[in-house]
Amino acid sequence: MTGNVTEVDGVSVETKHKASCHCGAVAIVLDLRQGLGELRRCDCSMCRRRGAIVASVPLAGISIIKGAEDLTLYQFNTHTAKHYFCRHCGIYTHHQRRSNPSQYGFNVACLEGINPLKLSNIPTHDGVHHPADR
Repeated sequence: MTGNVTEVDGVSVETKHKASCHCGAVAIVLDLRQGLGELRRCDCSMCRRRGAIVASVPLAGISIIKGAEDLTLYQFNTHTAKHYFCRHCGIYTHHQRRSNPSQYGFNVACLEGINPLKLSNIPTHDGVHHPADR
């Protein structure tokens, strides 16, 4: 993709950045004009198991350009968050957030050309004691 580029820990992030699942059945374009913003992990039962580093965009910030029919929805607990996975390779691509339903969280590891293991100082949010569970 082309466009403006920002840097996070020496990693280049394009304004319009493509992301995909492992098998390539699902392809997404993210509007990252604000860069990666608030990178984070979460320790809720779901996030702890999938181990992804996540960033967020507004709902209008994701365009599924390929494979919408290949996404599988998973919901649990309050059924507010909507977690999407490729039905072929099982990779988590994005989710509509429970704590902010006007945003999608997305799997930074799905961003093309980005190795999330090179990102440093990623905080972990307390998903075990989520405010919506009280």
